Amino acid sequence: MALQINELSKNLLCSQAHIWNHIFSFIKSMSLKCAIQLEIPDIIDRHGSPMLLSELVEALAIKHERTQSVYRVMRILAGQEPRLNRFFNEAMASDARLVMSVVLEQCGGVFHGLDSIVDVGGGTGTVAKAIAKAFPDISCISFDLPHVVNGLVGSKNLTYVGGDMFEALPNANAVLLKWILHDWSDEECKKILKNCKEAIPCKEDGGKLVIIDMVRKVDEGDNELIETNQLFFDILMMTCLTGKERSEKEWAELFLDGGFSDYKITPILGCEISH
Repeated sequence: MALQINELSKNLLCSQAHIWNHIFSFIKSMSLKCAIQLEIPDIIDRHGSPMLLSELVEALAIKHERTQSVYRVMRILAGQEPRLNRFFNEAMASDARLVMSVVLEQCGGVFHGLDSIVDVGGGTGTVAKAIAKAFPDISCISFDLPHVVNGLVGSKNLTYVGGDMFEALPNANAVLLKWILHDWSDEECKKILKNCKEAIPCKEDGGKLVIIDMVRKVDEGDNELIETNQLFFDILMMTCLTGKERSEKEWAELFLDGGFSDYKITPILGCEISH
């Protein structure tokens, strides 16, 4: 009986904490607003690398007696959240399963003749797994940041490699970019594309870059589809990241600046695959 009461009390306390969490959720946005008004993101960006809290406090134009407040605000804005990382990877995996089922059915020919392919920003490997299963003769690499791929186990024709796509990519016959470039600005995309070009052979030797992304077309198609898949995503990229949804003209300019001379676009799922 005592055990049941203790369990009930624990559940009640957890429920109370959950309610309080919702009631005071505005504190997170207020803390973020405070950090922006203090120009903390700009200070860290100018520093060029992660900063100690003591270094941040020294860089801020605030009275000494207020320094403890900075520690308390940053404690909210900078705690690690493993669940967020897991939820993000699960969401990307769910999207990848849907998209790759259609890509392999309608555009599977793009992978024919390849010996190897690297999926850039591959997360937990959903896309690479799909390609590895459909094409057992292709050596597949799922490439992402080290903390994403650490501990993941590959298979006969699937391996995980950690690294930074802005630095260098593993060498392969082909590079795959699924929902990657729309996250980034033109300048950042050019860096990624140039690294892609360095990682693959020339076109004459079978090198290939495969991009699964959107091509913005506001003058045709279903209005709701355009609004959701293109306009809403464009605003999301603008507010949360540095990227945007691009028109074919903008994609063509990006490819040219990134070192590629031609491209082909194949529409699927209301989105696009180019190679």
